[in-house]
Amino acid sequence: MQSSPLLLEEPIRMASILEPSKPSFFPAMTKIVGTLGPKSRSVDVISRCLEAGMSVARFDFSWGDPEYHQETLENLKAAIKSTKKLCAVMLDTVGPELQVVNKTEHPISLQADTLVVLTPDQDKEATSNLLPVNFNGLSRAVKKGDTIFIGQYLFTGSETTSVWLEVKDVDGDDVTCIIKNSATLAGSLYTLHVSQIRIDLPTLTDKDKEVISTWGLQNNIDFLSLSYTRHAEDVRHAREFLSKFGDLKQTQIFAKIENIEGLTHFDEILREADGIILSRGNLGIDLPPEKVFLFQKAAIYKCNMAGKPAVVTRVVDTMTDNLRPTRAEATDVANAVLDGSDAIVLGAETLRGLYPVETISIVGKICAEAEKVYNQDLYFKKTVRYVGEPMSHLESIASSAVRAAIKVKASVIICFTSSGRAARLIAKYRPTMPVISVVIPQLKTNQLRWTFTGGFQARQSLIIRGLFPMLADPRHPAESKSATNESILKVALDHGKACGIVKPHDRVVVCQKVGDSSVVKIIELED
Repeated sequence: MQSSPLLLEEPIRMASILEPSKPSFFPAMTKIVGTLGPKSRSVDVISRCLEAGMSVARFDFSWGDPEYHQETLENLKAAIKSTKKLCAVMLDTVGPELQVVNKTEHPISLQADTLVVLTPDQDKEATSNLLPVNFNGLSRAVKKGDTIFIGQYLFTGSETTSVWLEVKDVDGDDVTCIIKNSATLAGSLYTLHVSQIRIDLPTLTDKDKEVISTWGLQNNIDFLSLSYTRHAEDVRHAREFLSKFGDLKQTQIFAKIENIEGLTHFDEILREADGIILSRGNLGIDLPPEKVFLFQKAAIYKCNMAGKPAVVTRVVDTMTDNLRPTRAEATDVANAVLDGSDAIVLGAETLRGLYPVETISIVGKICAEAEKVYNQDLYFKKTVRYVGEPMSHLESIASSAVRAAIKVKASVIICFTSSGRAARLIAKYRPTMPVISVVIPQLKTNQLRWTFTGGFQARQSLIIRGLFPMLADPRHPAESKSATNESILKVALDHGKACGIVKPHDRVVVCQKVGDSSVVKIIELED
């Protein structure tokens, strides 16, 4: 897993490109979020997805009912048990998403230069010249000349499966549009996106709240993906709602930035959220194509400096139907890693794609190659300079642990933590070696029953680049009274050896609390 000293800024020996990559226990440091659905919900397929490198399972409530998703989640639990691979659960809200209602689910053919009417009357049947939508206020939100995009799950840009319309006339509640390209809308869900127009619907809808308070609470979700986050207040409102439900107080909120409004308020949203999902599908429609990369680079940089996970979507769309990504897609995945992404979200590629396991495997391989040439030294200096002086105690310890690990060419960093904060700070400095985050459960009581914390903290590190958690025996304290209490370190080292990332004579950097002090130590392993 040790990173090569080769950097992209240096001349690359062409012959080295043809050398086969060395196998490693961890497919990549960058994490993969897989969306589970029709093509990826059996125990067998989910097990193979976990083996291929998926560490977070995303449940998209834009489609499917809670019973359907519950069956999938039960299969995920069985797959986790059989593979012994930890996996976190992410609930993706619907939010103010506009959809075309096609009750018959028959394909709808639309012809260029003809007219189609968008109506809020959902009792009417969808046809080639009439499309019912799930929003009463569309006619008040748009005007003549506005652009509307419609596609399966999302406007893809493919002229055969997506259509773009130009508003010609608004008559009462109906909106008449000119069809700009011929297309066939197939499948059960068509998403409608009005470019650069605010839709007057709450970010957390009543339907979302019902799903969170039932399905989310029942399953102790690790992450809430808040679709169409537009203001910091959206995140605060969602957190306030989660706090009403016991364990969901610990659920992390990832703000999904998918329109101009979210981009405009990005800095304040970042301060409130636990992480950011850059939804390049919708955002790529709101922004001119030549500006999308600028937002990606600026947003990921801000997330990196804040030490909060940055997650990128829509990377290998063509793998929904093909076994290999395009050259542009492969390069895009690598550039997302080089920009500093923590994780990649696979949506349709694993949800309804023909090759979910292969997609996860190939994306993981591309990420691993990009990580080998990631300029960690430049990034480290930039981060230290951004944090400035005086550093906080914990920040100083975290950066020192990473610097020491790189200087002595350690094979792994082991961090003992109860809240997960120390491990996240180490990961913020992007070490070139994996970080084993040993989460020590804590015993808590609400006067009625005793519970152990730790599960949330372990699973929530599964979306952070380079962090690989293990849940420790709660009988071992997170803070030893003396540096001689090594029992839990032995457990962590044995785990590293079993994984194949720690070998005899390797150096290992350990970060732990001893009494009131935080300690970074370097140990050299014997035979």
